[in-house]
Amino acid sequence: MYHNKNRLSLAVKTALGFTTMVTAGAAMAQEQSDAEEDFAALEEVIVTGSRIVNPDGFSQTSPVTVVGMEQIEEIGFTRVEDVLNQLPQIEANQTAFIANGSSGTANIDLRGMGANRTLVLVNGRRLQPGGLYSNAPDVNQIPTSMIERVEVLTGGASATYGADAVAGVVNFIMRKVNGVEFSMGASGYQHDNSNSYIQNLMDARNFEYPTGDSGIDGKAYNFDLTIGGDFADGRGNASAYITYRTNEELRQSARDYSSCALGDSGQSCGGSANAAVPNFFIAPLTATGEGPGGYDYDQEIFVTLQSDSSLQDYDGSNVYNFAPINHFMRPDDRWSGGAFIDFEINEHAIAYAELGFADNRTKAQIAESGTFFFEPYPLTIDNPQFPDAFRQSLENYFPGTTDLGIYIGKRNVEGGPRTDILQHTSFRIVGGLKGAITDNWDYDVSYLYGQTTSESIYINDFFASNVLPTIDGSCVGSSSCEPWDVFTFGGVTPSAAAQLAETGKIGAHTSTTVINGYVTGDLGFGLPAGDIFVVAGAEYREEVMERIADLVFEKGLLLGQGGPTPSVDGNYSVNELFAEANIPLLSDLPLIENLTLDMAYRWSDYDTTGDVSTYRVGLDWAVTDWARVRTGYNRAVRAPNVFELFLPQNLGLWGGVDPCAGATPELSAAQCANTGVTPAQYGNITLSPASQYNALYGGNPDLDPEDADTFTFGVVFQPTDTMQLSIDYWDIEIEDTIANIDPELMVTQCAVSGILCDNVVRSGSGSLWQGQNGYVIATNVNLGSVHYEGVDLAWAWSLEALAGTWNFDFIGTYMLTKETAPLPTDDTATYDCVGLINTQCFPTPEWRHVASATYDSDEWWAVTARWRFYQDVEYDGSADLIANDSIDDESYFDATAIFRFMESNDLVLGVNNILDEEPPMVGGSLSTNANTIAGFYDTLGRYLFANVTFRY
Repeated sequence: MYHNKNRLSLAVKTALGFTTMVTAGAAMAQEQSDAEEDFAALEEVIVTGSRIVNPDGFSQTSPVTVVGMEQIEEIGFTRVEDVLNQLPQIEANQTAFIANGSSGTANIDLRGMGANRTLVLVNGRRLQPGGLYSNAPDVNQIPTSMIERVEVLTGGASATYGADAVAGVVNFIMRKVNGVEFSMGASGYQHDNSNSYIQNLMDARNFEYPTGDSGIDGKAYNFDLTIGGDFADGRGNASAYITYRTNEELRQSARDYSSCALGDSGQSCGGSANAAVPNFFIAPLTATGEGPGGYDYDQEIFVTLQSDSSLQDYDGSNVYNFAPINHFMRPDDRWSGGAFIDFEINEHAIAYAELGFADNRTKAQIAESGTFFFEPYPLTIDNPQFPDAFRQSLENYFPGTTDLGIYIGKRNVEGGPRTDILQHTSFRIVGGLKGAITDNWDYDVSYLYGQTTSESIYINDFFASNVLPTIDGSCVGSSSCEPWDVFTFGGVTPSAAAQLAETGKIGAHTSTTVINGYVTGDLGFGLPAGDIFVVAGAEYREEVMERIADLVFEKGLLLGQGGPTPSVDGNYSVNELFAEANIPLLSDLPLIENLTLDMAYRWSDYDTTGDVSTYRVGLDWAVTDWARVRTGYNRAVRAPNVFELFLPQNLGLWGGVDPCAGATPELSAAQCANTGVTPAQYGNITLSPASQYNALYGGNPDLDPEDADTFTFGVVFQPTDTMQLSIDYWDIEIEDTIANIDPELMVTQCAVSGILCDNVVRSGSGSLWQGQNGYVIATNVNLGSVHYEGVDLAWAWSLEALAGTWNFDFIGTYMLTKETAPLPTDDTATYDCVGLINTQCFPTPEWRHVASATYDSDEWWAVTARWRFYQDVEYDGSADLIANDSIDDESYFDATAIFRFMESNDLVLGVNNILDEEPPMVGGSLSTNANTIAGFYDTLGRYLFANVTFRY
């Protein structure tokens, strides 16, 4: 028999405290109790933070928050990210509530430091990258029905797990099944559309919107089958699962507060100048024109097509409300299946294997495509497609001019919305052998391979090269093409629009290979307080990424999709050696029941960036049997991943303002000269009507790893066997952060300070948006730093009263600092986001908490009430981008009832956001989708769910 099973089981018991609560890992040494007998089935699990097993109880020096299977059931969500995003330590990242810019994946962003800085594990082993655009794992791969618990560790853990564990670790522990379980569930949203504020704004624009009860919409259904049991007289166990989940779509038109696109101020319904009735930006072609192609932008006009096909100066009113057709919540279908198997060959060898497969398909619908003022189309005044009124207007604006460059802002309302079909298929296999070498030493050797195949299909985008032949007269009288008559009011037909549309496709393949082996045991000697326990091992890891773009993406031919997206492939590998030690220093002294030193070291040699070292030093001090102090320091690293190293450099768009553009630039002529603006151009550079400018984004093969220093200090109190309180301070500082610097910041810094000016490339007209010759270089660099710190508070209490069991839980986070320094040479560019929201800051409440109370009759029913709280955040910025200058305190109240019948079956009924609180509304520059911070705050109103489980 593998002799460490009971030791590890005890370590889990003492480290986690209560399995049926959300609580902090306390590492409390305690006597075996009746409650602990519930862990008897947990023969072998993983405690996040270390590979060392100590027979006296796990000395956990880093705080760990735990979400148990019961909490997942009570919350009612079937998507893993929805469950975890409710924890105060986690910010919403890619979720189902993102449409435009969606990757189709679901990521975890611990502390808001970026999903790439959160290491995601399954049973203590890495989960592979999830998609086309990021190295972050896609937690859609994880079956909710198989989760035993989720452990969230704060602080660096690179010495134990390798790179990426900078903000912390999220470890999904899968459960063993004995018997057959079948569950099915349904859920949906309901909301009363009665937001008078935004309804008044839409009335002013004659926009349509829903009113009254929405009914049940956004429905989801899930079906889960698990089967498992012991075999070979209990020497082995196999657990298998298959799951299916489907979610219906929900468009922004389903809610009044998302039925129009708020302008940047949040005080009016805005929209896009790429409108249903076209707007035109026109400049003449002259012998002295200095703009791209010889156009003279000194004589430019910005005009709107009128009902008689004439032109009038643009007055800002002709915009397109693109909101209603956009997805508020994407539809998706997910299948997953797999198995977990272990078999004891003999007392020295246990073979184990994990198999996992997931196929997730989702669709993101956004508003129709169009021309987006992409480029000046060279047209002549005698173009046969110009109606008389249109031609006469041109002659009035440009007397005697025959050659023109016309930028067109026309929305393809005749051709229908754009659809992005996002597919991800993942496969993961783990195989290994572990066992006892001697009475005091164990080993574990494993192989992991995980791969994700992704395909993104973009349907109904305009094909750039198809436009000009349909507007320059070539198609007049032709049988092979039809004129796209944007110059005549109402002149575009669906068939003409259809010939401009094209489908683009990008595929990707990512894979992770890990070979790991280590030994762990008791050295047999140590200080008088106890023997020293150690781990020593080695690991090899390889990451591979290949992205294949079709011709239209390779050449950037789809309008609205940015510049060219070349195909790319890259890989890196790392060889590592690691060690850990747990050293009891003192014990059984006054005010020192136990004092233990925890150390770890890892040496990593990357074939791309060379070798780095990471380490950890921690101290666990049991003052008494009910009070403990823990502290730790970690040096962690995040090596640049294959996306950051090898992603092709191509043009994309950034939203903001060129401070040197417009008739009255924000900055002086001397300052703008630093950015490449000539005296003749100053005051004559056209502002982008869509507030979008070009930037060159992409990878950098010369990147270095990020270095992170993390410090934690906490106290844990357990005055009784059923009450626990922990308070933990944490501080995380990262140097040489890998990121692209904000393009607008670079333009401003160049102008004001004369730095980074080589990154500002202006076109011949001085523009940063017209054509593709003007842009800001914003590729990945090691330049900035971040500093985050806060305090976590967790409390749990269980008691017997009123003929049942009461469980109370509380977990909260108080943010002290969330500081980003993008430019180390300029302190004025540094910003702290605590308590704020603006274009640089995702909303960061100083305080967030989740509190719950459960009463269990210990027979056939139980009820739970939950309170989720977000403290207010203030708007801080140079322009009004939020209606009321703040987002008020937000509280959400939830309730769940569990009914047990026929001994082992459960029916769960629940309502989240009972009071139907609306999400806070923000202006367009702050919104992640649908005028709000979608996925962070409750987004769609009241959430109702039901789930039934049968066990045999």
